[in-house]
Amino acid sequence: MLAFIIRRLLQALLVMAVMSGLVFVGLYVVGDPVSMMASPEATELERDAIRANFGLDKPLLEQYAIFMSHAVRFDFGKSFLTGQSAMGLILERMPATLELAVVAMTLAGLVGVPLGIWAGLRPDALSTRGIMTGSVLGFSLPNFWVGLMLIMVFAVYLGWVPASGRGKTVMLGPLDLSVLTLDGWSRLILPACTIAMAKAALIIRVTRAATREALPMDYIKFARAKGLAWSRILRVHLLKNILIPIVTVFGLEFGQVVAFAVVTETIFAWPGMGKLLLDSIITLDRPVVVAYLILIVFFLVMLNLVTDILYSVLDPRVRLQAAKA
Repeated sequence: MLAFIIRRLLQALLVMAVMSGLVFVGLYVVGDPVSMMASPEATELERDAIRANFGLDKPLLEQYAIFMSHAVRFDFGKSFLTGQSAMGLILERMPATLELAVVAMTLAGLVGVPLGIWAGLRPDALSTRGIMTGSVLGFSLPNFWVGLMLIMVFAVYLGWVPASGRGKTVMLGPLDLSVLTLDGWSRLILPACTIAMAKAALIIRVTRAATREALPMDYIKFARAKGLAWSRILRVHLLKNILIPIVTVFGLEFGQVVAFAVVTETIFAWPGMGKLLLDSIITLDRPVVVAYLILIVFFLVMLNLVTDILYSVLDPRVRLQAAKA
């Protein structure tokens, strides 16, 4: 297992190096950041001074080499627009995005797993048809439309909750959290539900398929033949054996929410990393974009590693295969 973890970490370093080079070159080709930093009335001498100040007058390979030499010391440079540390800006926004992702995936799991098991146990029931129809709608409706409809109904027409912002927050150690205040929850619930609808639809379908696959297995038949209570069969025998595909979906979708919540964060003006990334791409703020993507790649690799380790906890056969590997 230790060799497996070390191998994954080395793969992460390689992926981050390749990705940073591709993004660096891509942003270099797209446009000139000086056009965003200098005023329209700036002279060419002033523009050249800005380029020299940020090292943009050097050849591309030299710029990238300088960037990587600082990156290995966890220094990703300063934002072209604000002058603040690029990684500092991202870490400042990270708690908001993680908070949104955790709440959204928790809601999706609380809804998706029970409904998926129900649909798997009663495939011909009318309620199952309704559940599966709802899951299809959850897949089909785009996030931006769902978010706008939720704002229109619950914020504009009913006036129950605010439509944007994060609300009051409370410091819990190094994290600035809004889930600890009522005002924070009132602003968090709509964007979380927007994301949770699509994720719950996927979890329903995966859980239903896993349940249908597990029901004919011998261990379920033997448990029923022994006269065990159906609730115990579901909790101990069925749920335990369908957790691996559910954990896989949770890991992948949680990472996707953290990395690509930009649409939802933009609609609800949620001050997370996704909105920062979008603003940085528009303004060609190269240090922030590259630092964000490097951080996200590392986060996704670590998330996949944690998911693989959970496999070994849930299924001893996975642990045996890892030991052999």
